[in-house]
Amino acid sequence: MVQLTEVEDEHYAQEKPQVTKNNVLLASDDEDEDYTDTESEISEDSDVELDGETMYERLSALKDIIPPSARRQFNSTVSAVTSFTKSSLMFSGRALWVISTSAFLVGIPFALAYAEEEQYVQMEREQGMIKGANEMLAPGVTEEQKQAQPTL
Repeated sequence: MVQLTEVEDEHYAQEKPQVTKNNVLLASDDEDEDYTDTESEISEDSDVELDGETMYERLSALKDIIPPSARRQFNSTVSAVTSFTKSSLMFSGRALWVISTSAFLVGIPFALAYAEEEQYVQMEREQGMIKGANEMLAPGVTEEQKQAQPTL
């Protein structure tokens, strides 16, 4: 069987703490003597070189200030935004691919056919202008009469 023995602390062995009627320890008055001004000690005896730190090191040291729940929420928000941005860019790239290939497959043949049609229309205009010029040179003469006349 296990026996429990009480081991007293050396500090308590020399000075017994005061106990109230509910067995609660009372704070002693000598605790005020242990208090020191930490700001003056840090500013005078500081071994930390702030000039050698990078901005990343300073920011990574601040992560303990932010509670874990806030860090998780920030992390989930950032991951959601990056996921949305990535999916938007992927969708935009695929849509641009579909539009450009459709333009090449449908637009280029259409543009070639349109250009050919415009060329035919232009040729008809030129032939009409030539007929008009011939009528001005020889009014009243038809095409059959021109062919029947001998050329000199």
